[in-house]
Amino acid sequence: MNPTERNSRGDACPWDSGKLGEDEAHVVVSSAEEERAVEDALGLQMISIRLQKTLLRDLKTIADHHGIGYQPMIRDLLNRFARSELEQILEARLKELKASQENSVTQPVEDFLERERNVG
Repeated sequence: MNPTERNSRGDACPWDSGKLGEDEAHVVVSSAEEERAVEDALGLQMISIRLQKTLLRDLKTIADHHGIGYQPMIRDLLNRFARSELEQILEARLKELKASQENSVTQPVEDFLERERNVG
């Protein structure tokens, strides 16, 4: 629901409108232990990476256009890229295995036929 949408009573969603969640009186800094627990629960690991300034600027612009943070967007991009690459690797490996199996299945038959021809 975006801030202009209304609930069943006709009120704007309090989270989307900012009524809830944006009051500084309710802001608490997470402890290091809480941060580790969240990272562990999400399977996240802190890394450091150097990117060209122009690339980082472009990524931030794209993320801002889509209304999301640039780091979650980069994480999503990397996940999609890795999944796509792994699928391609697995497809290539599957083709190799199928070709190998086809050769191993037909080779004994071909060997048998060759032996039979030489005997006769």
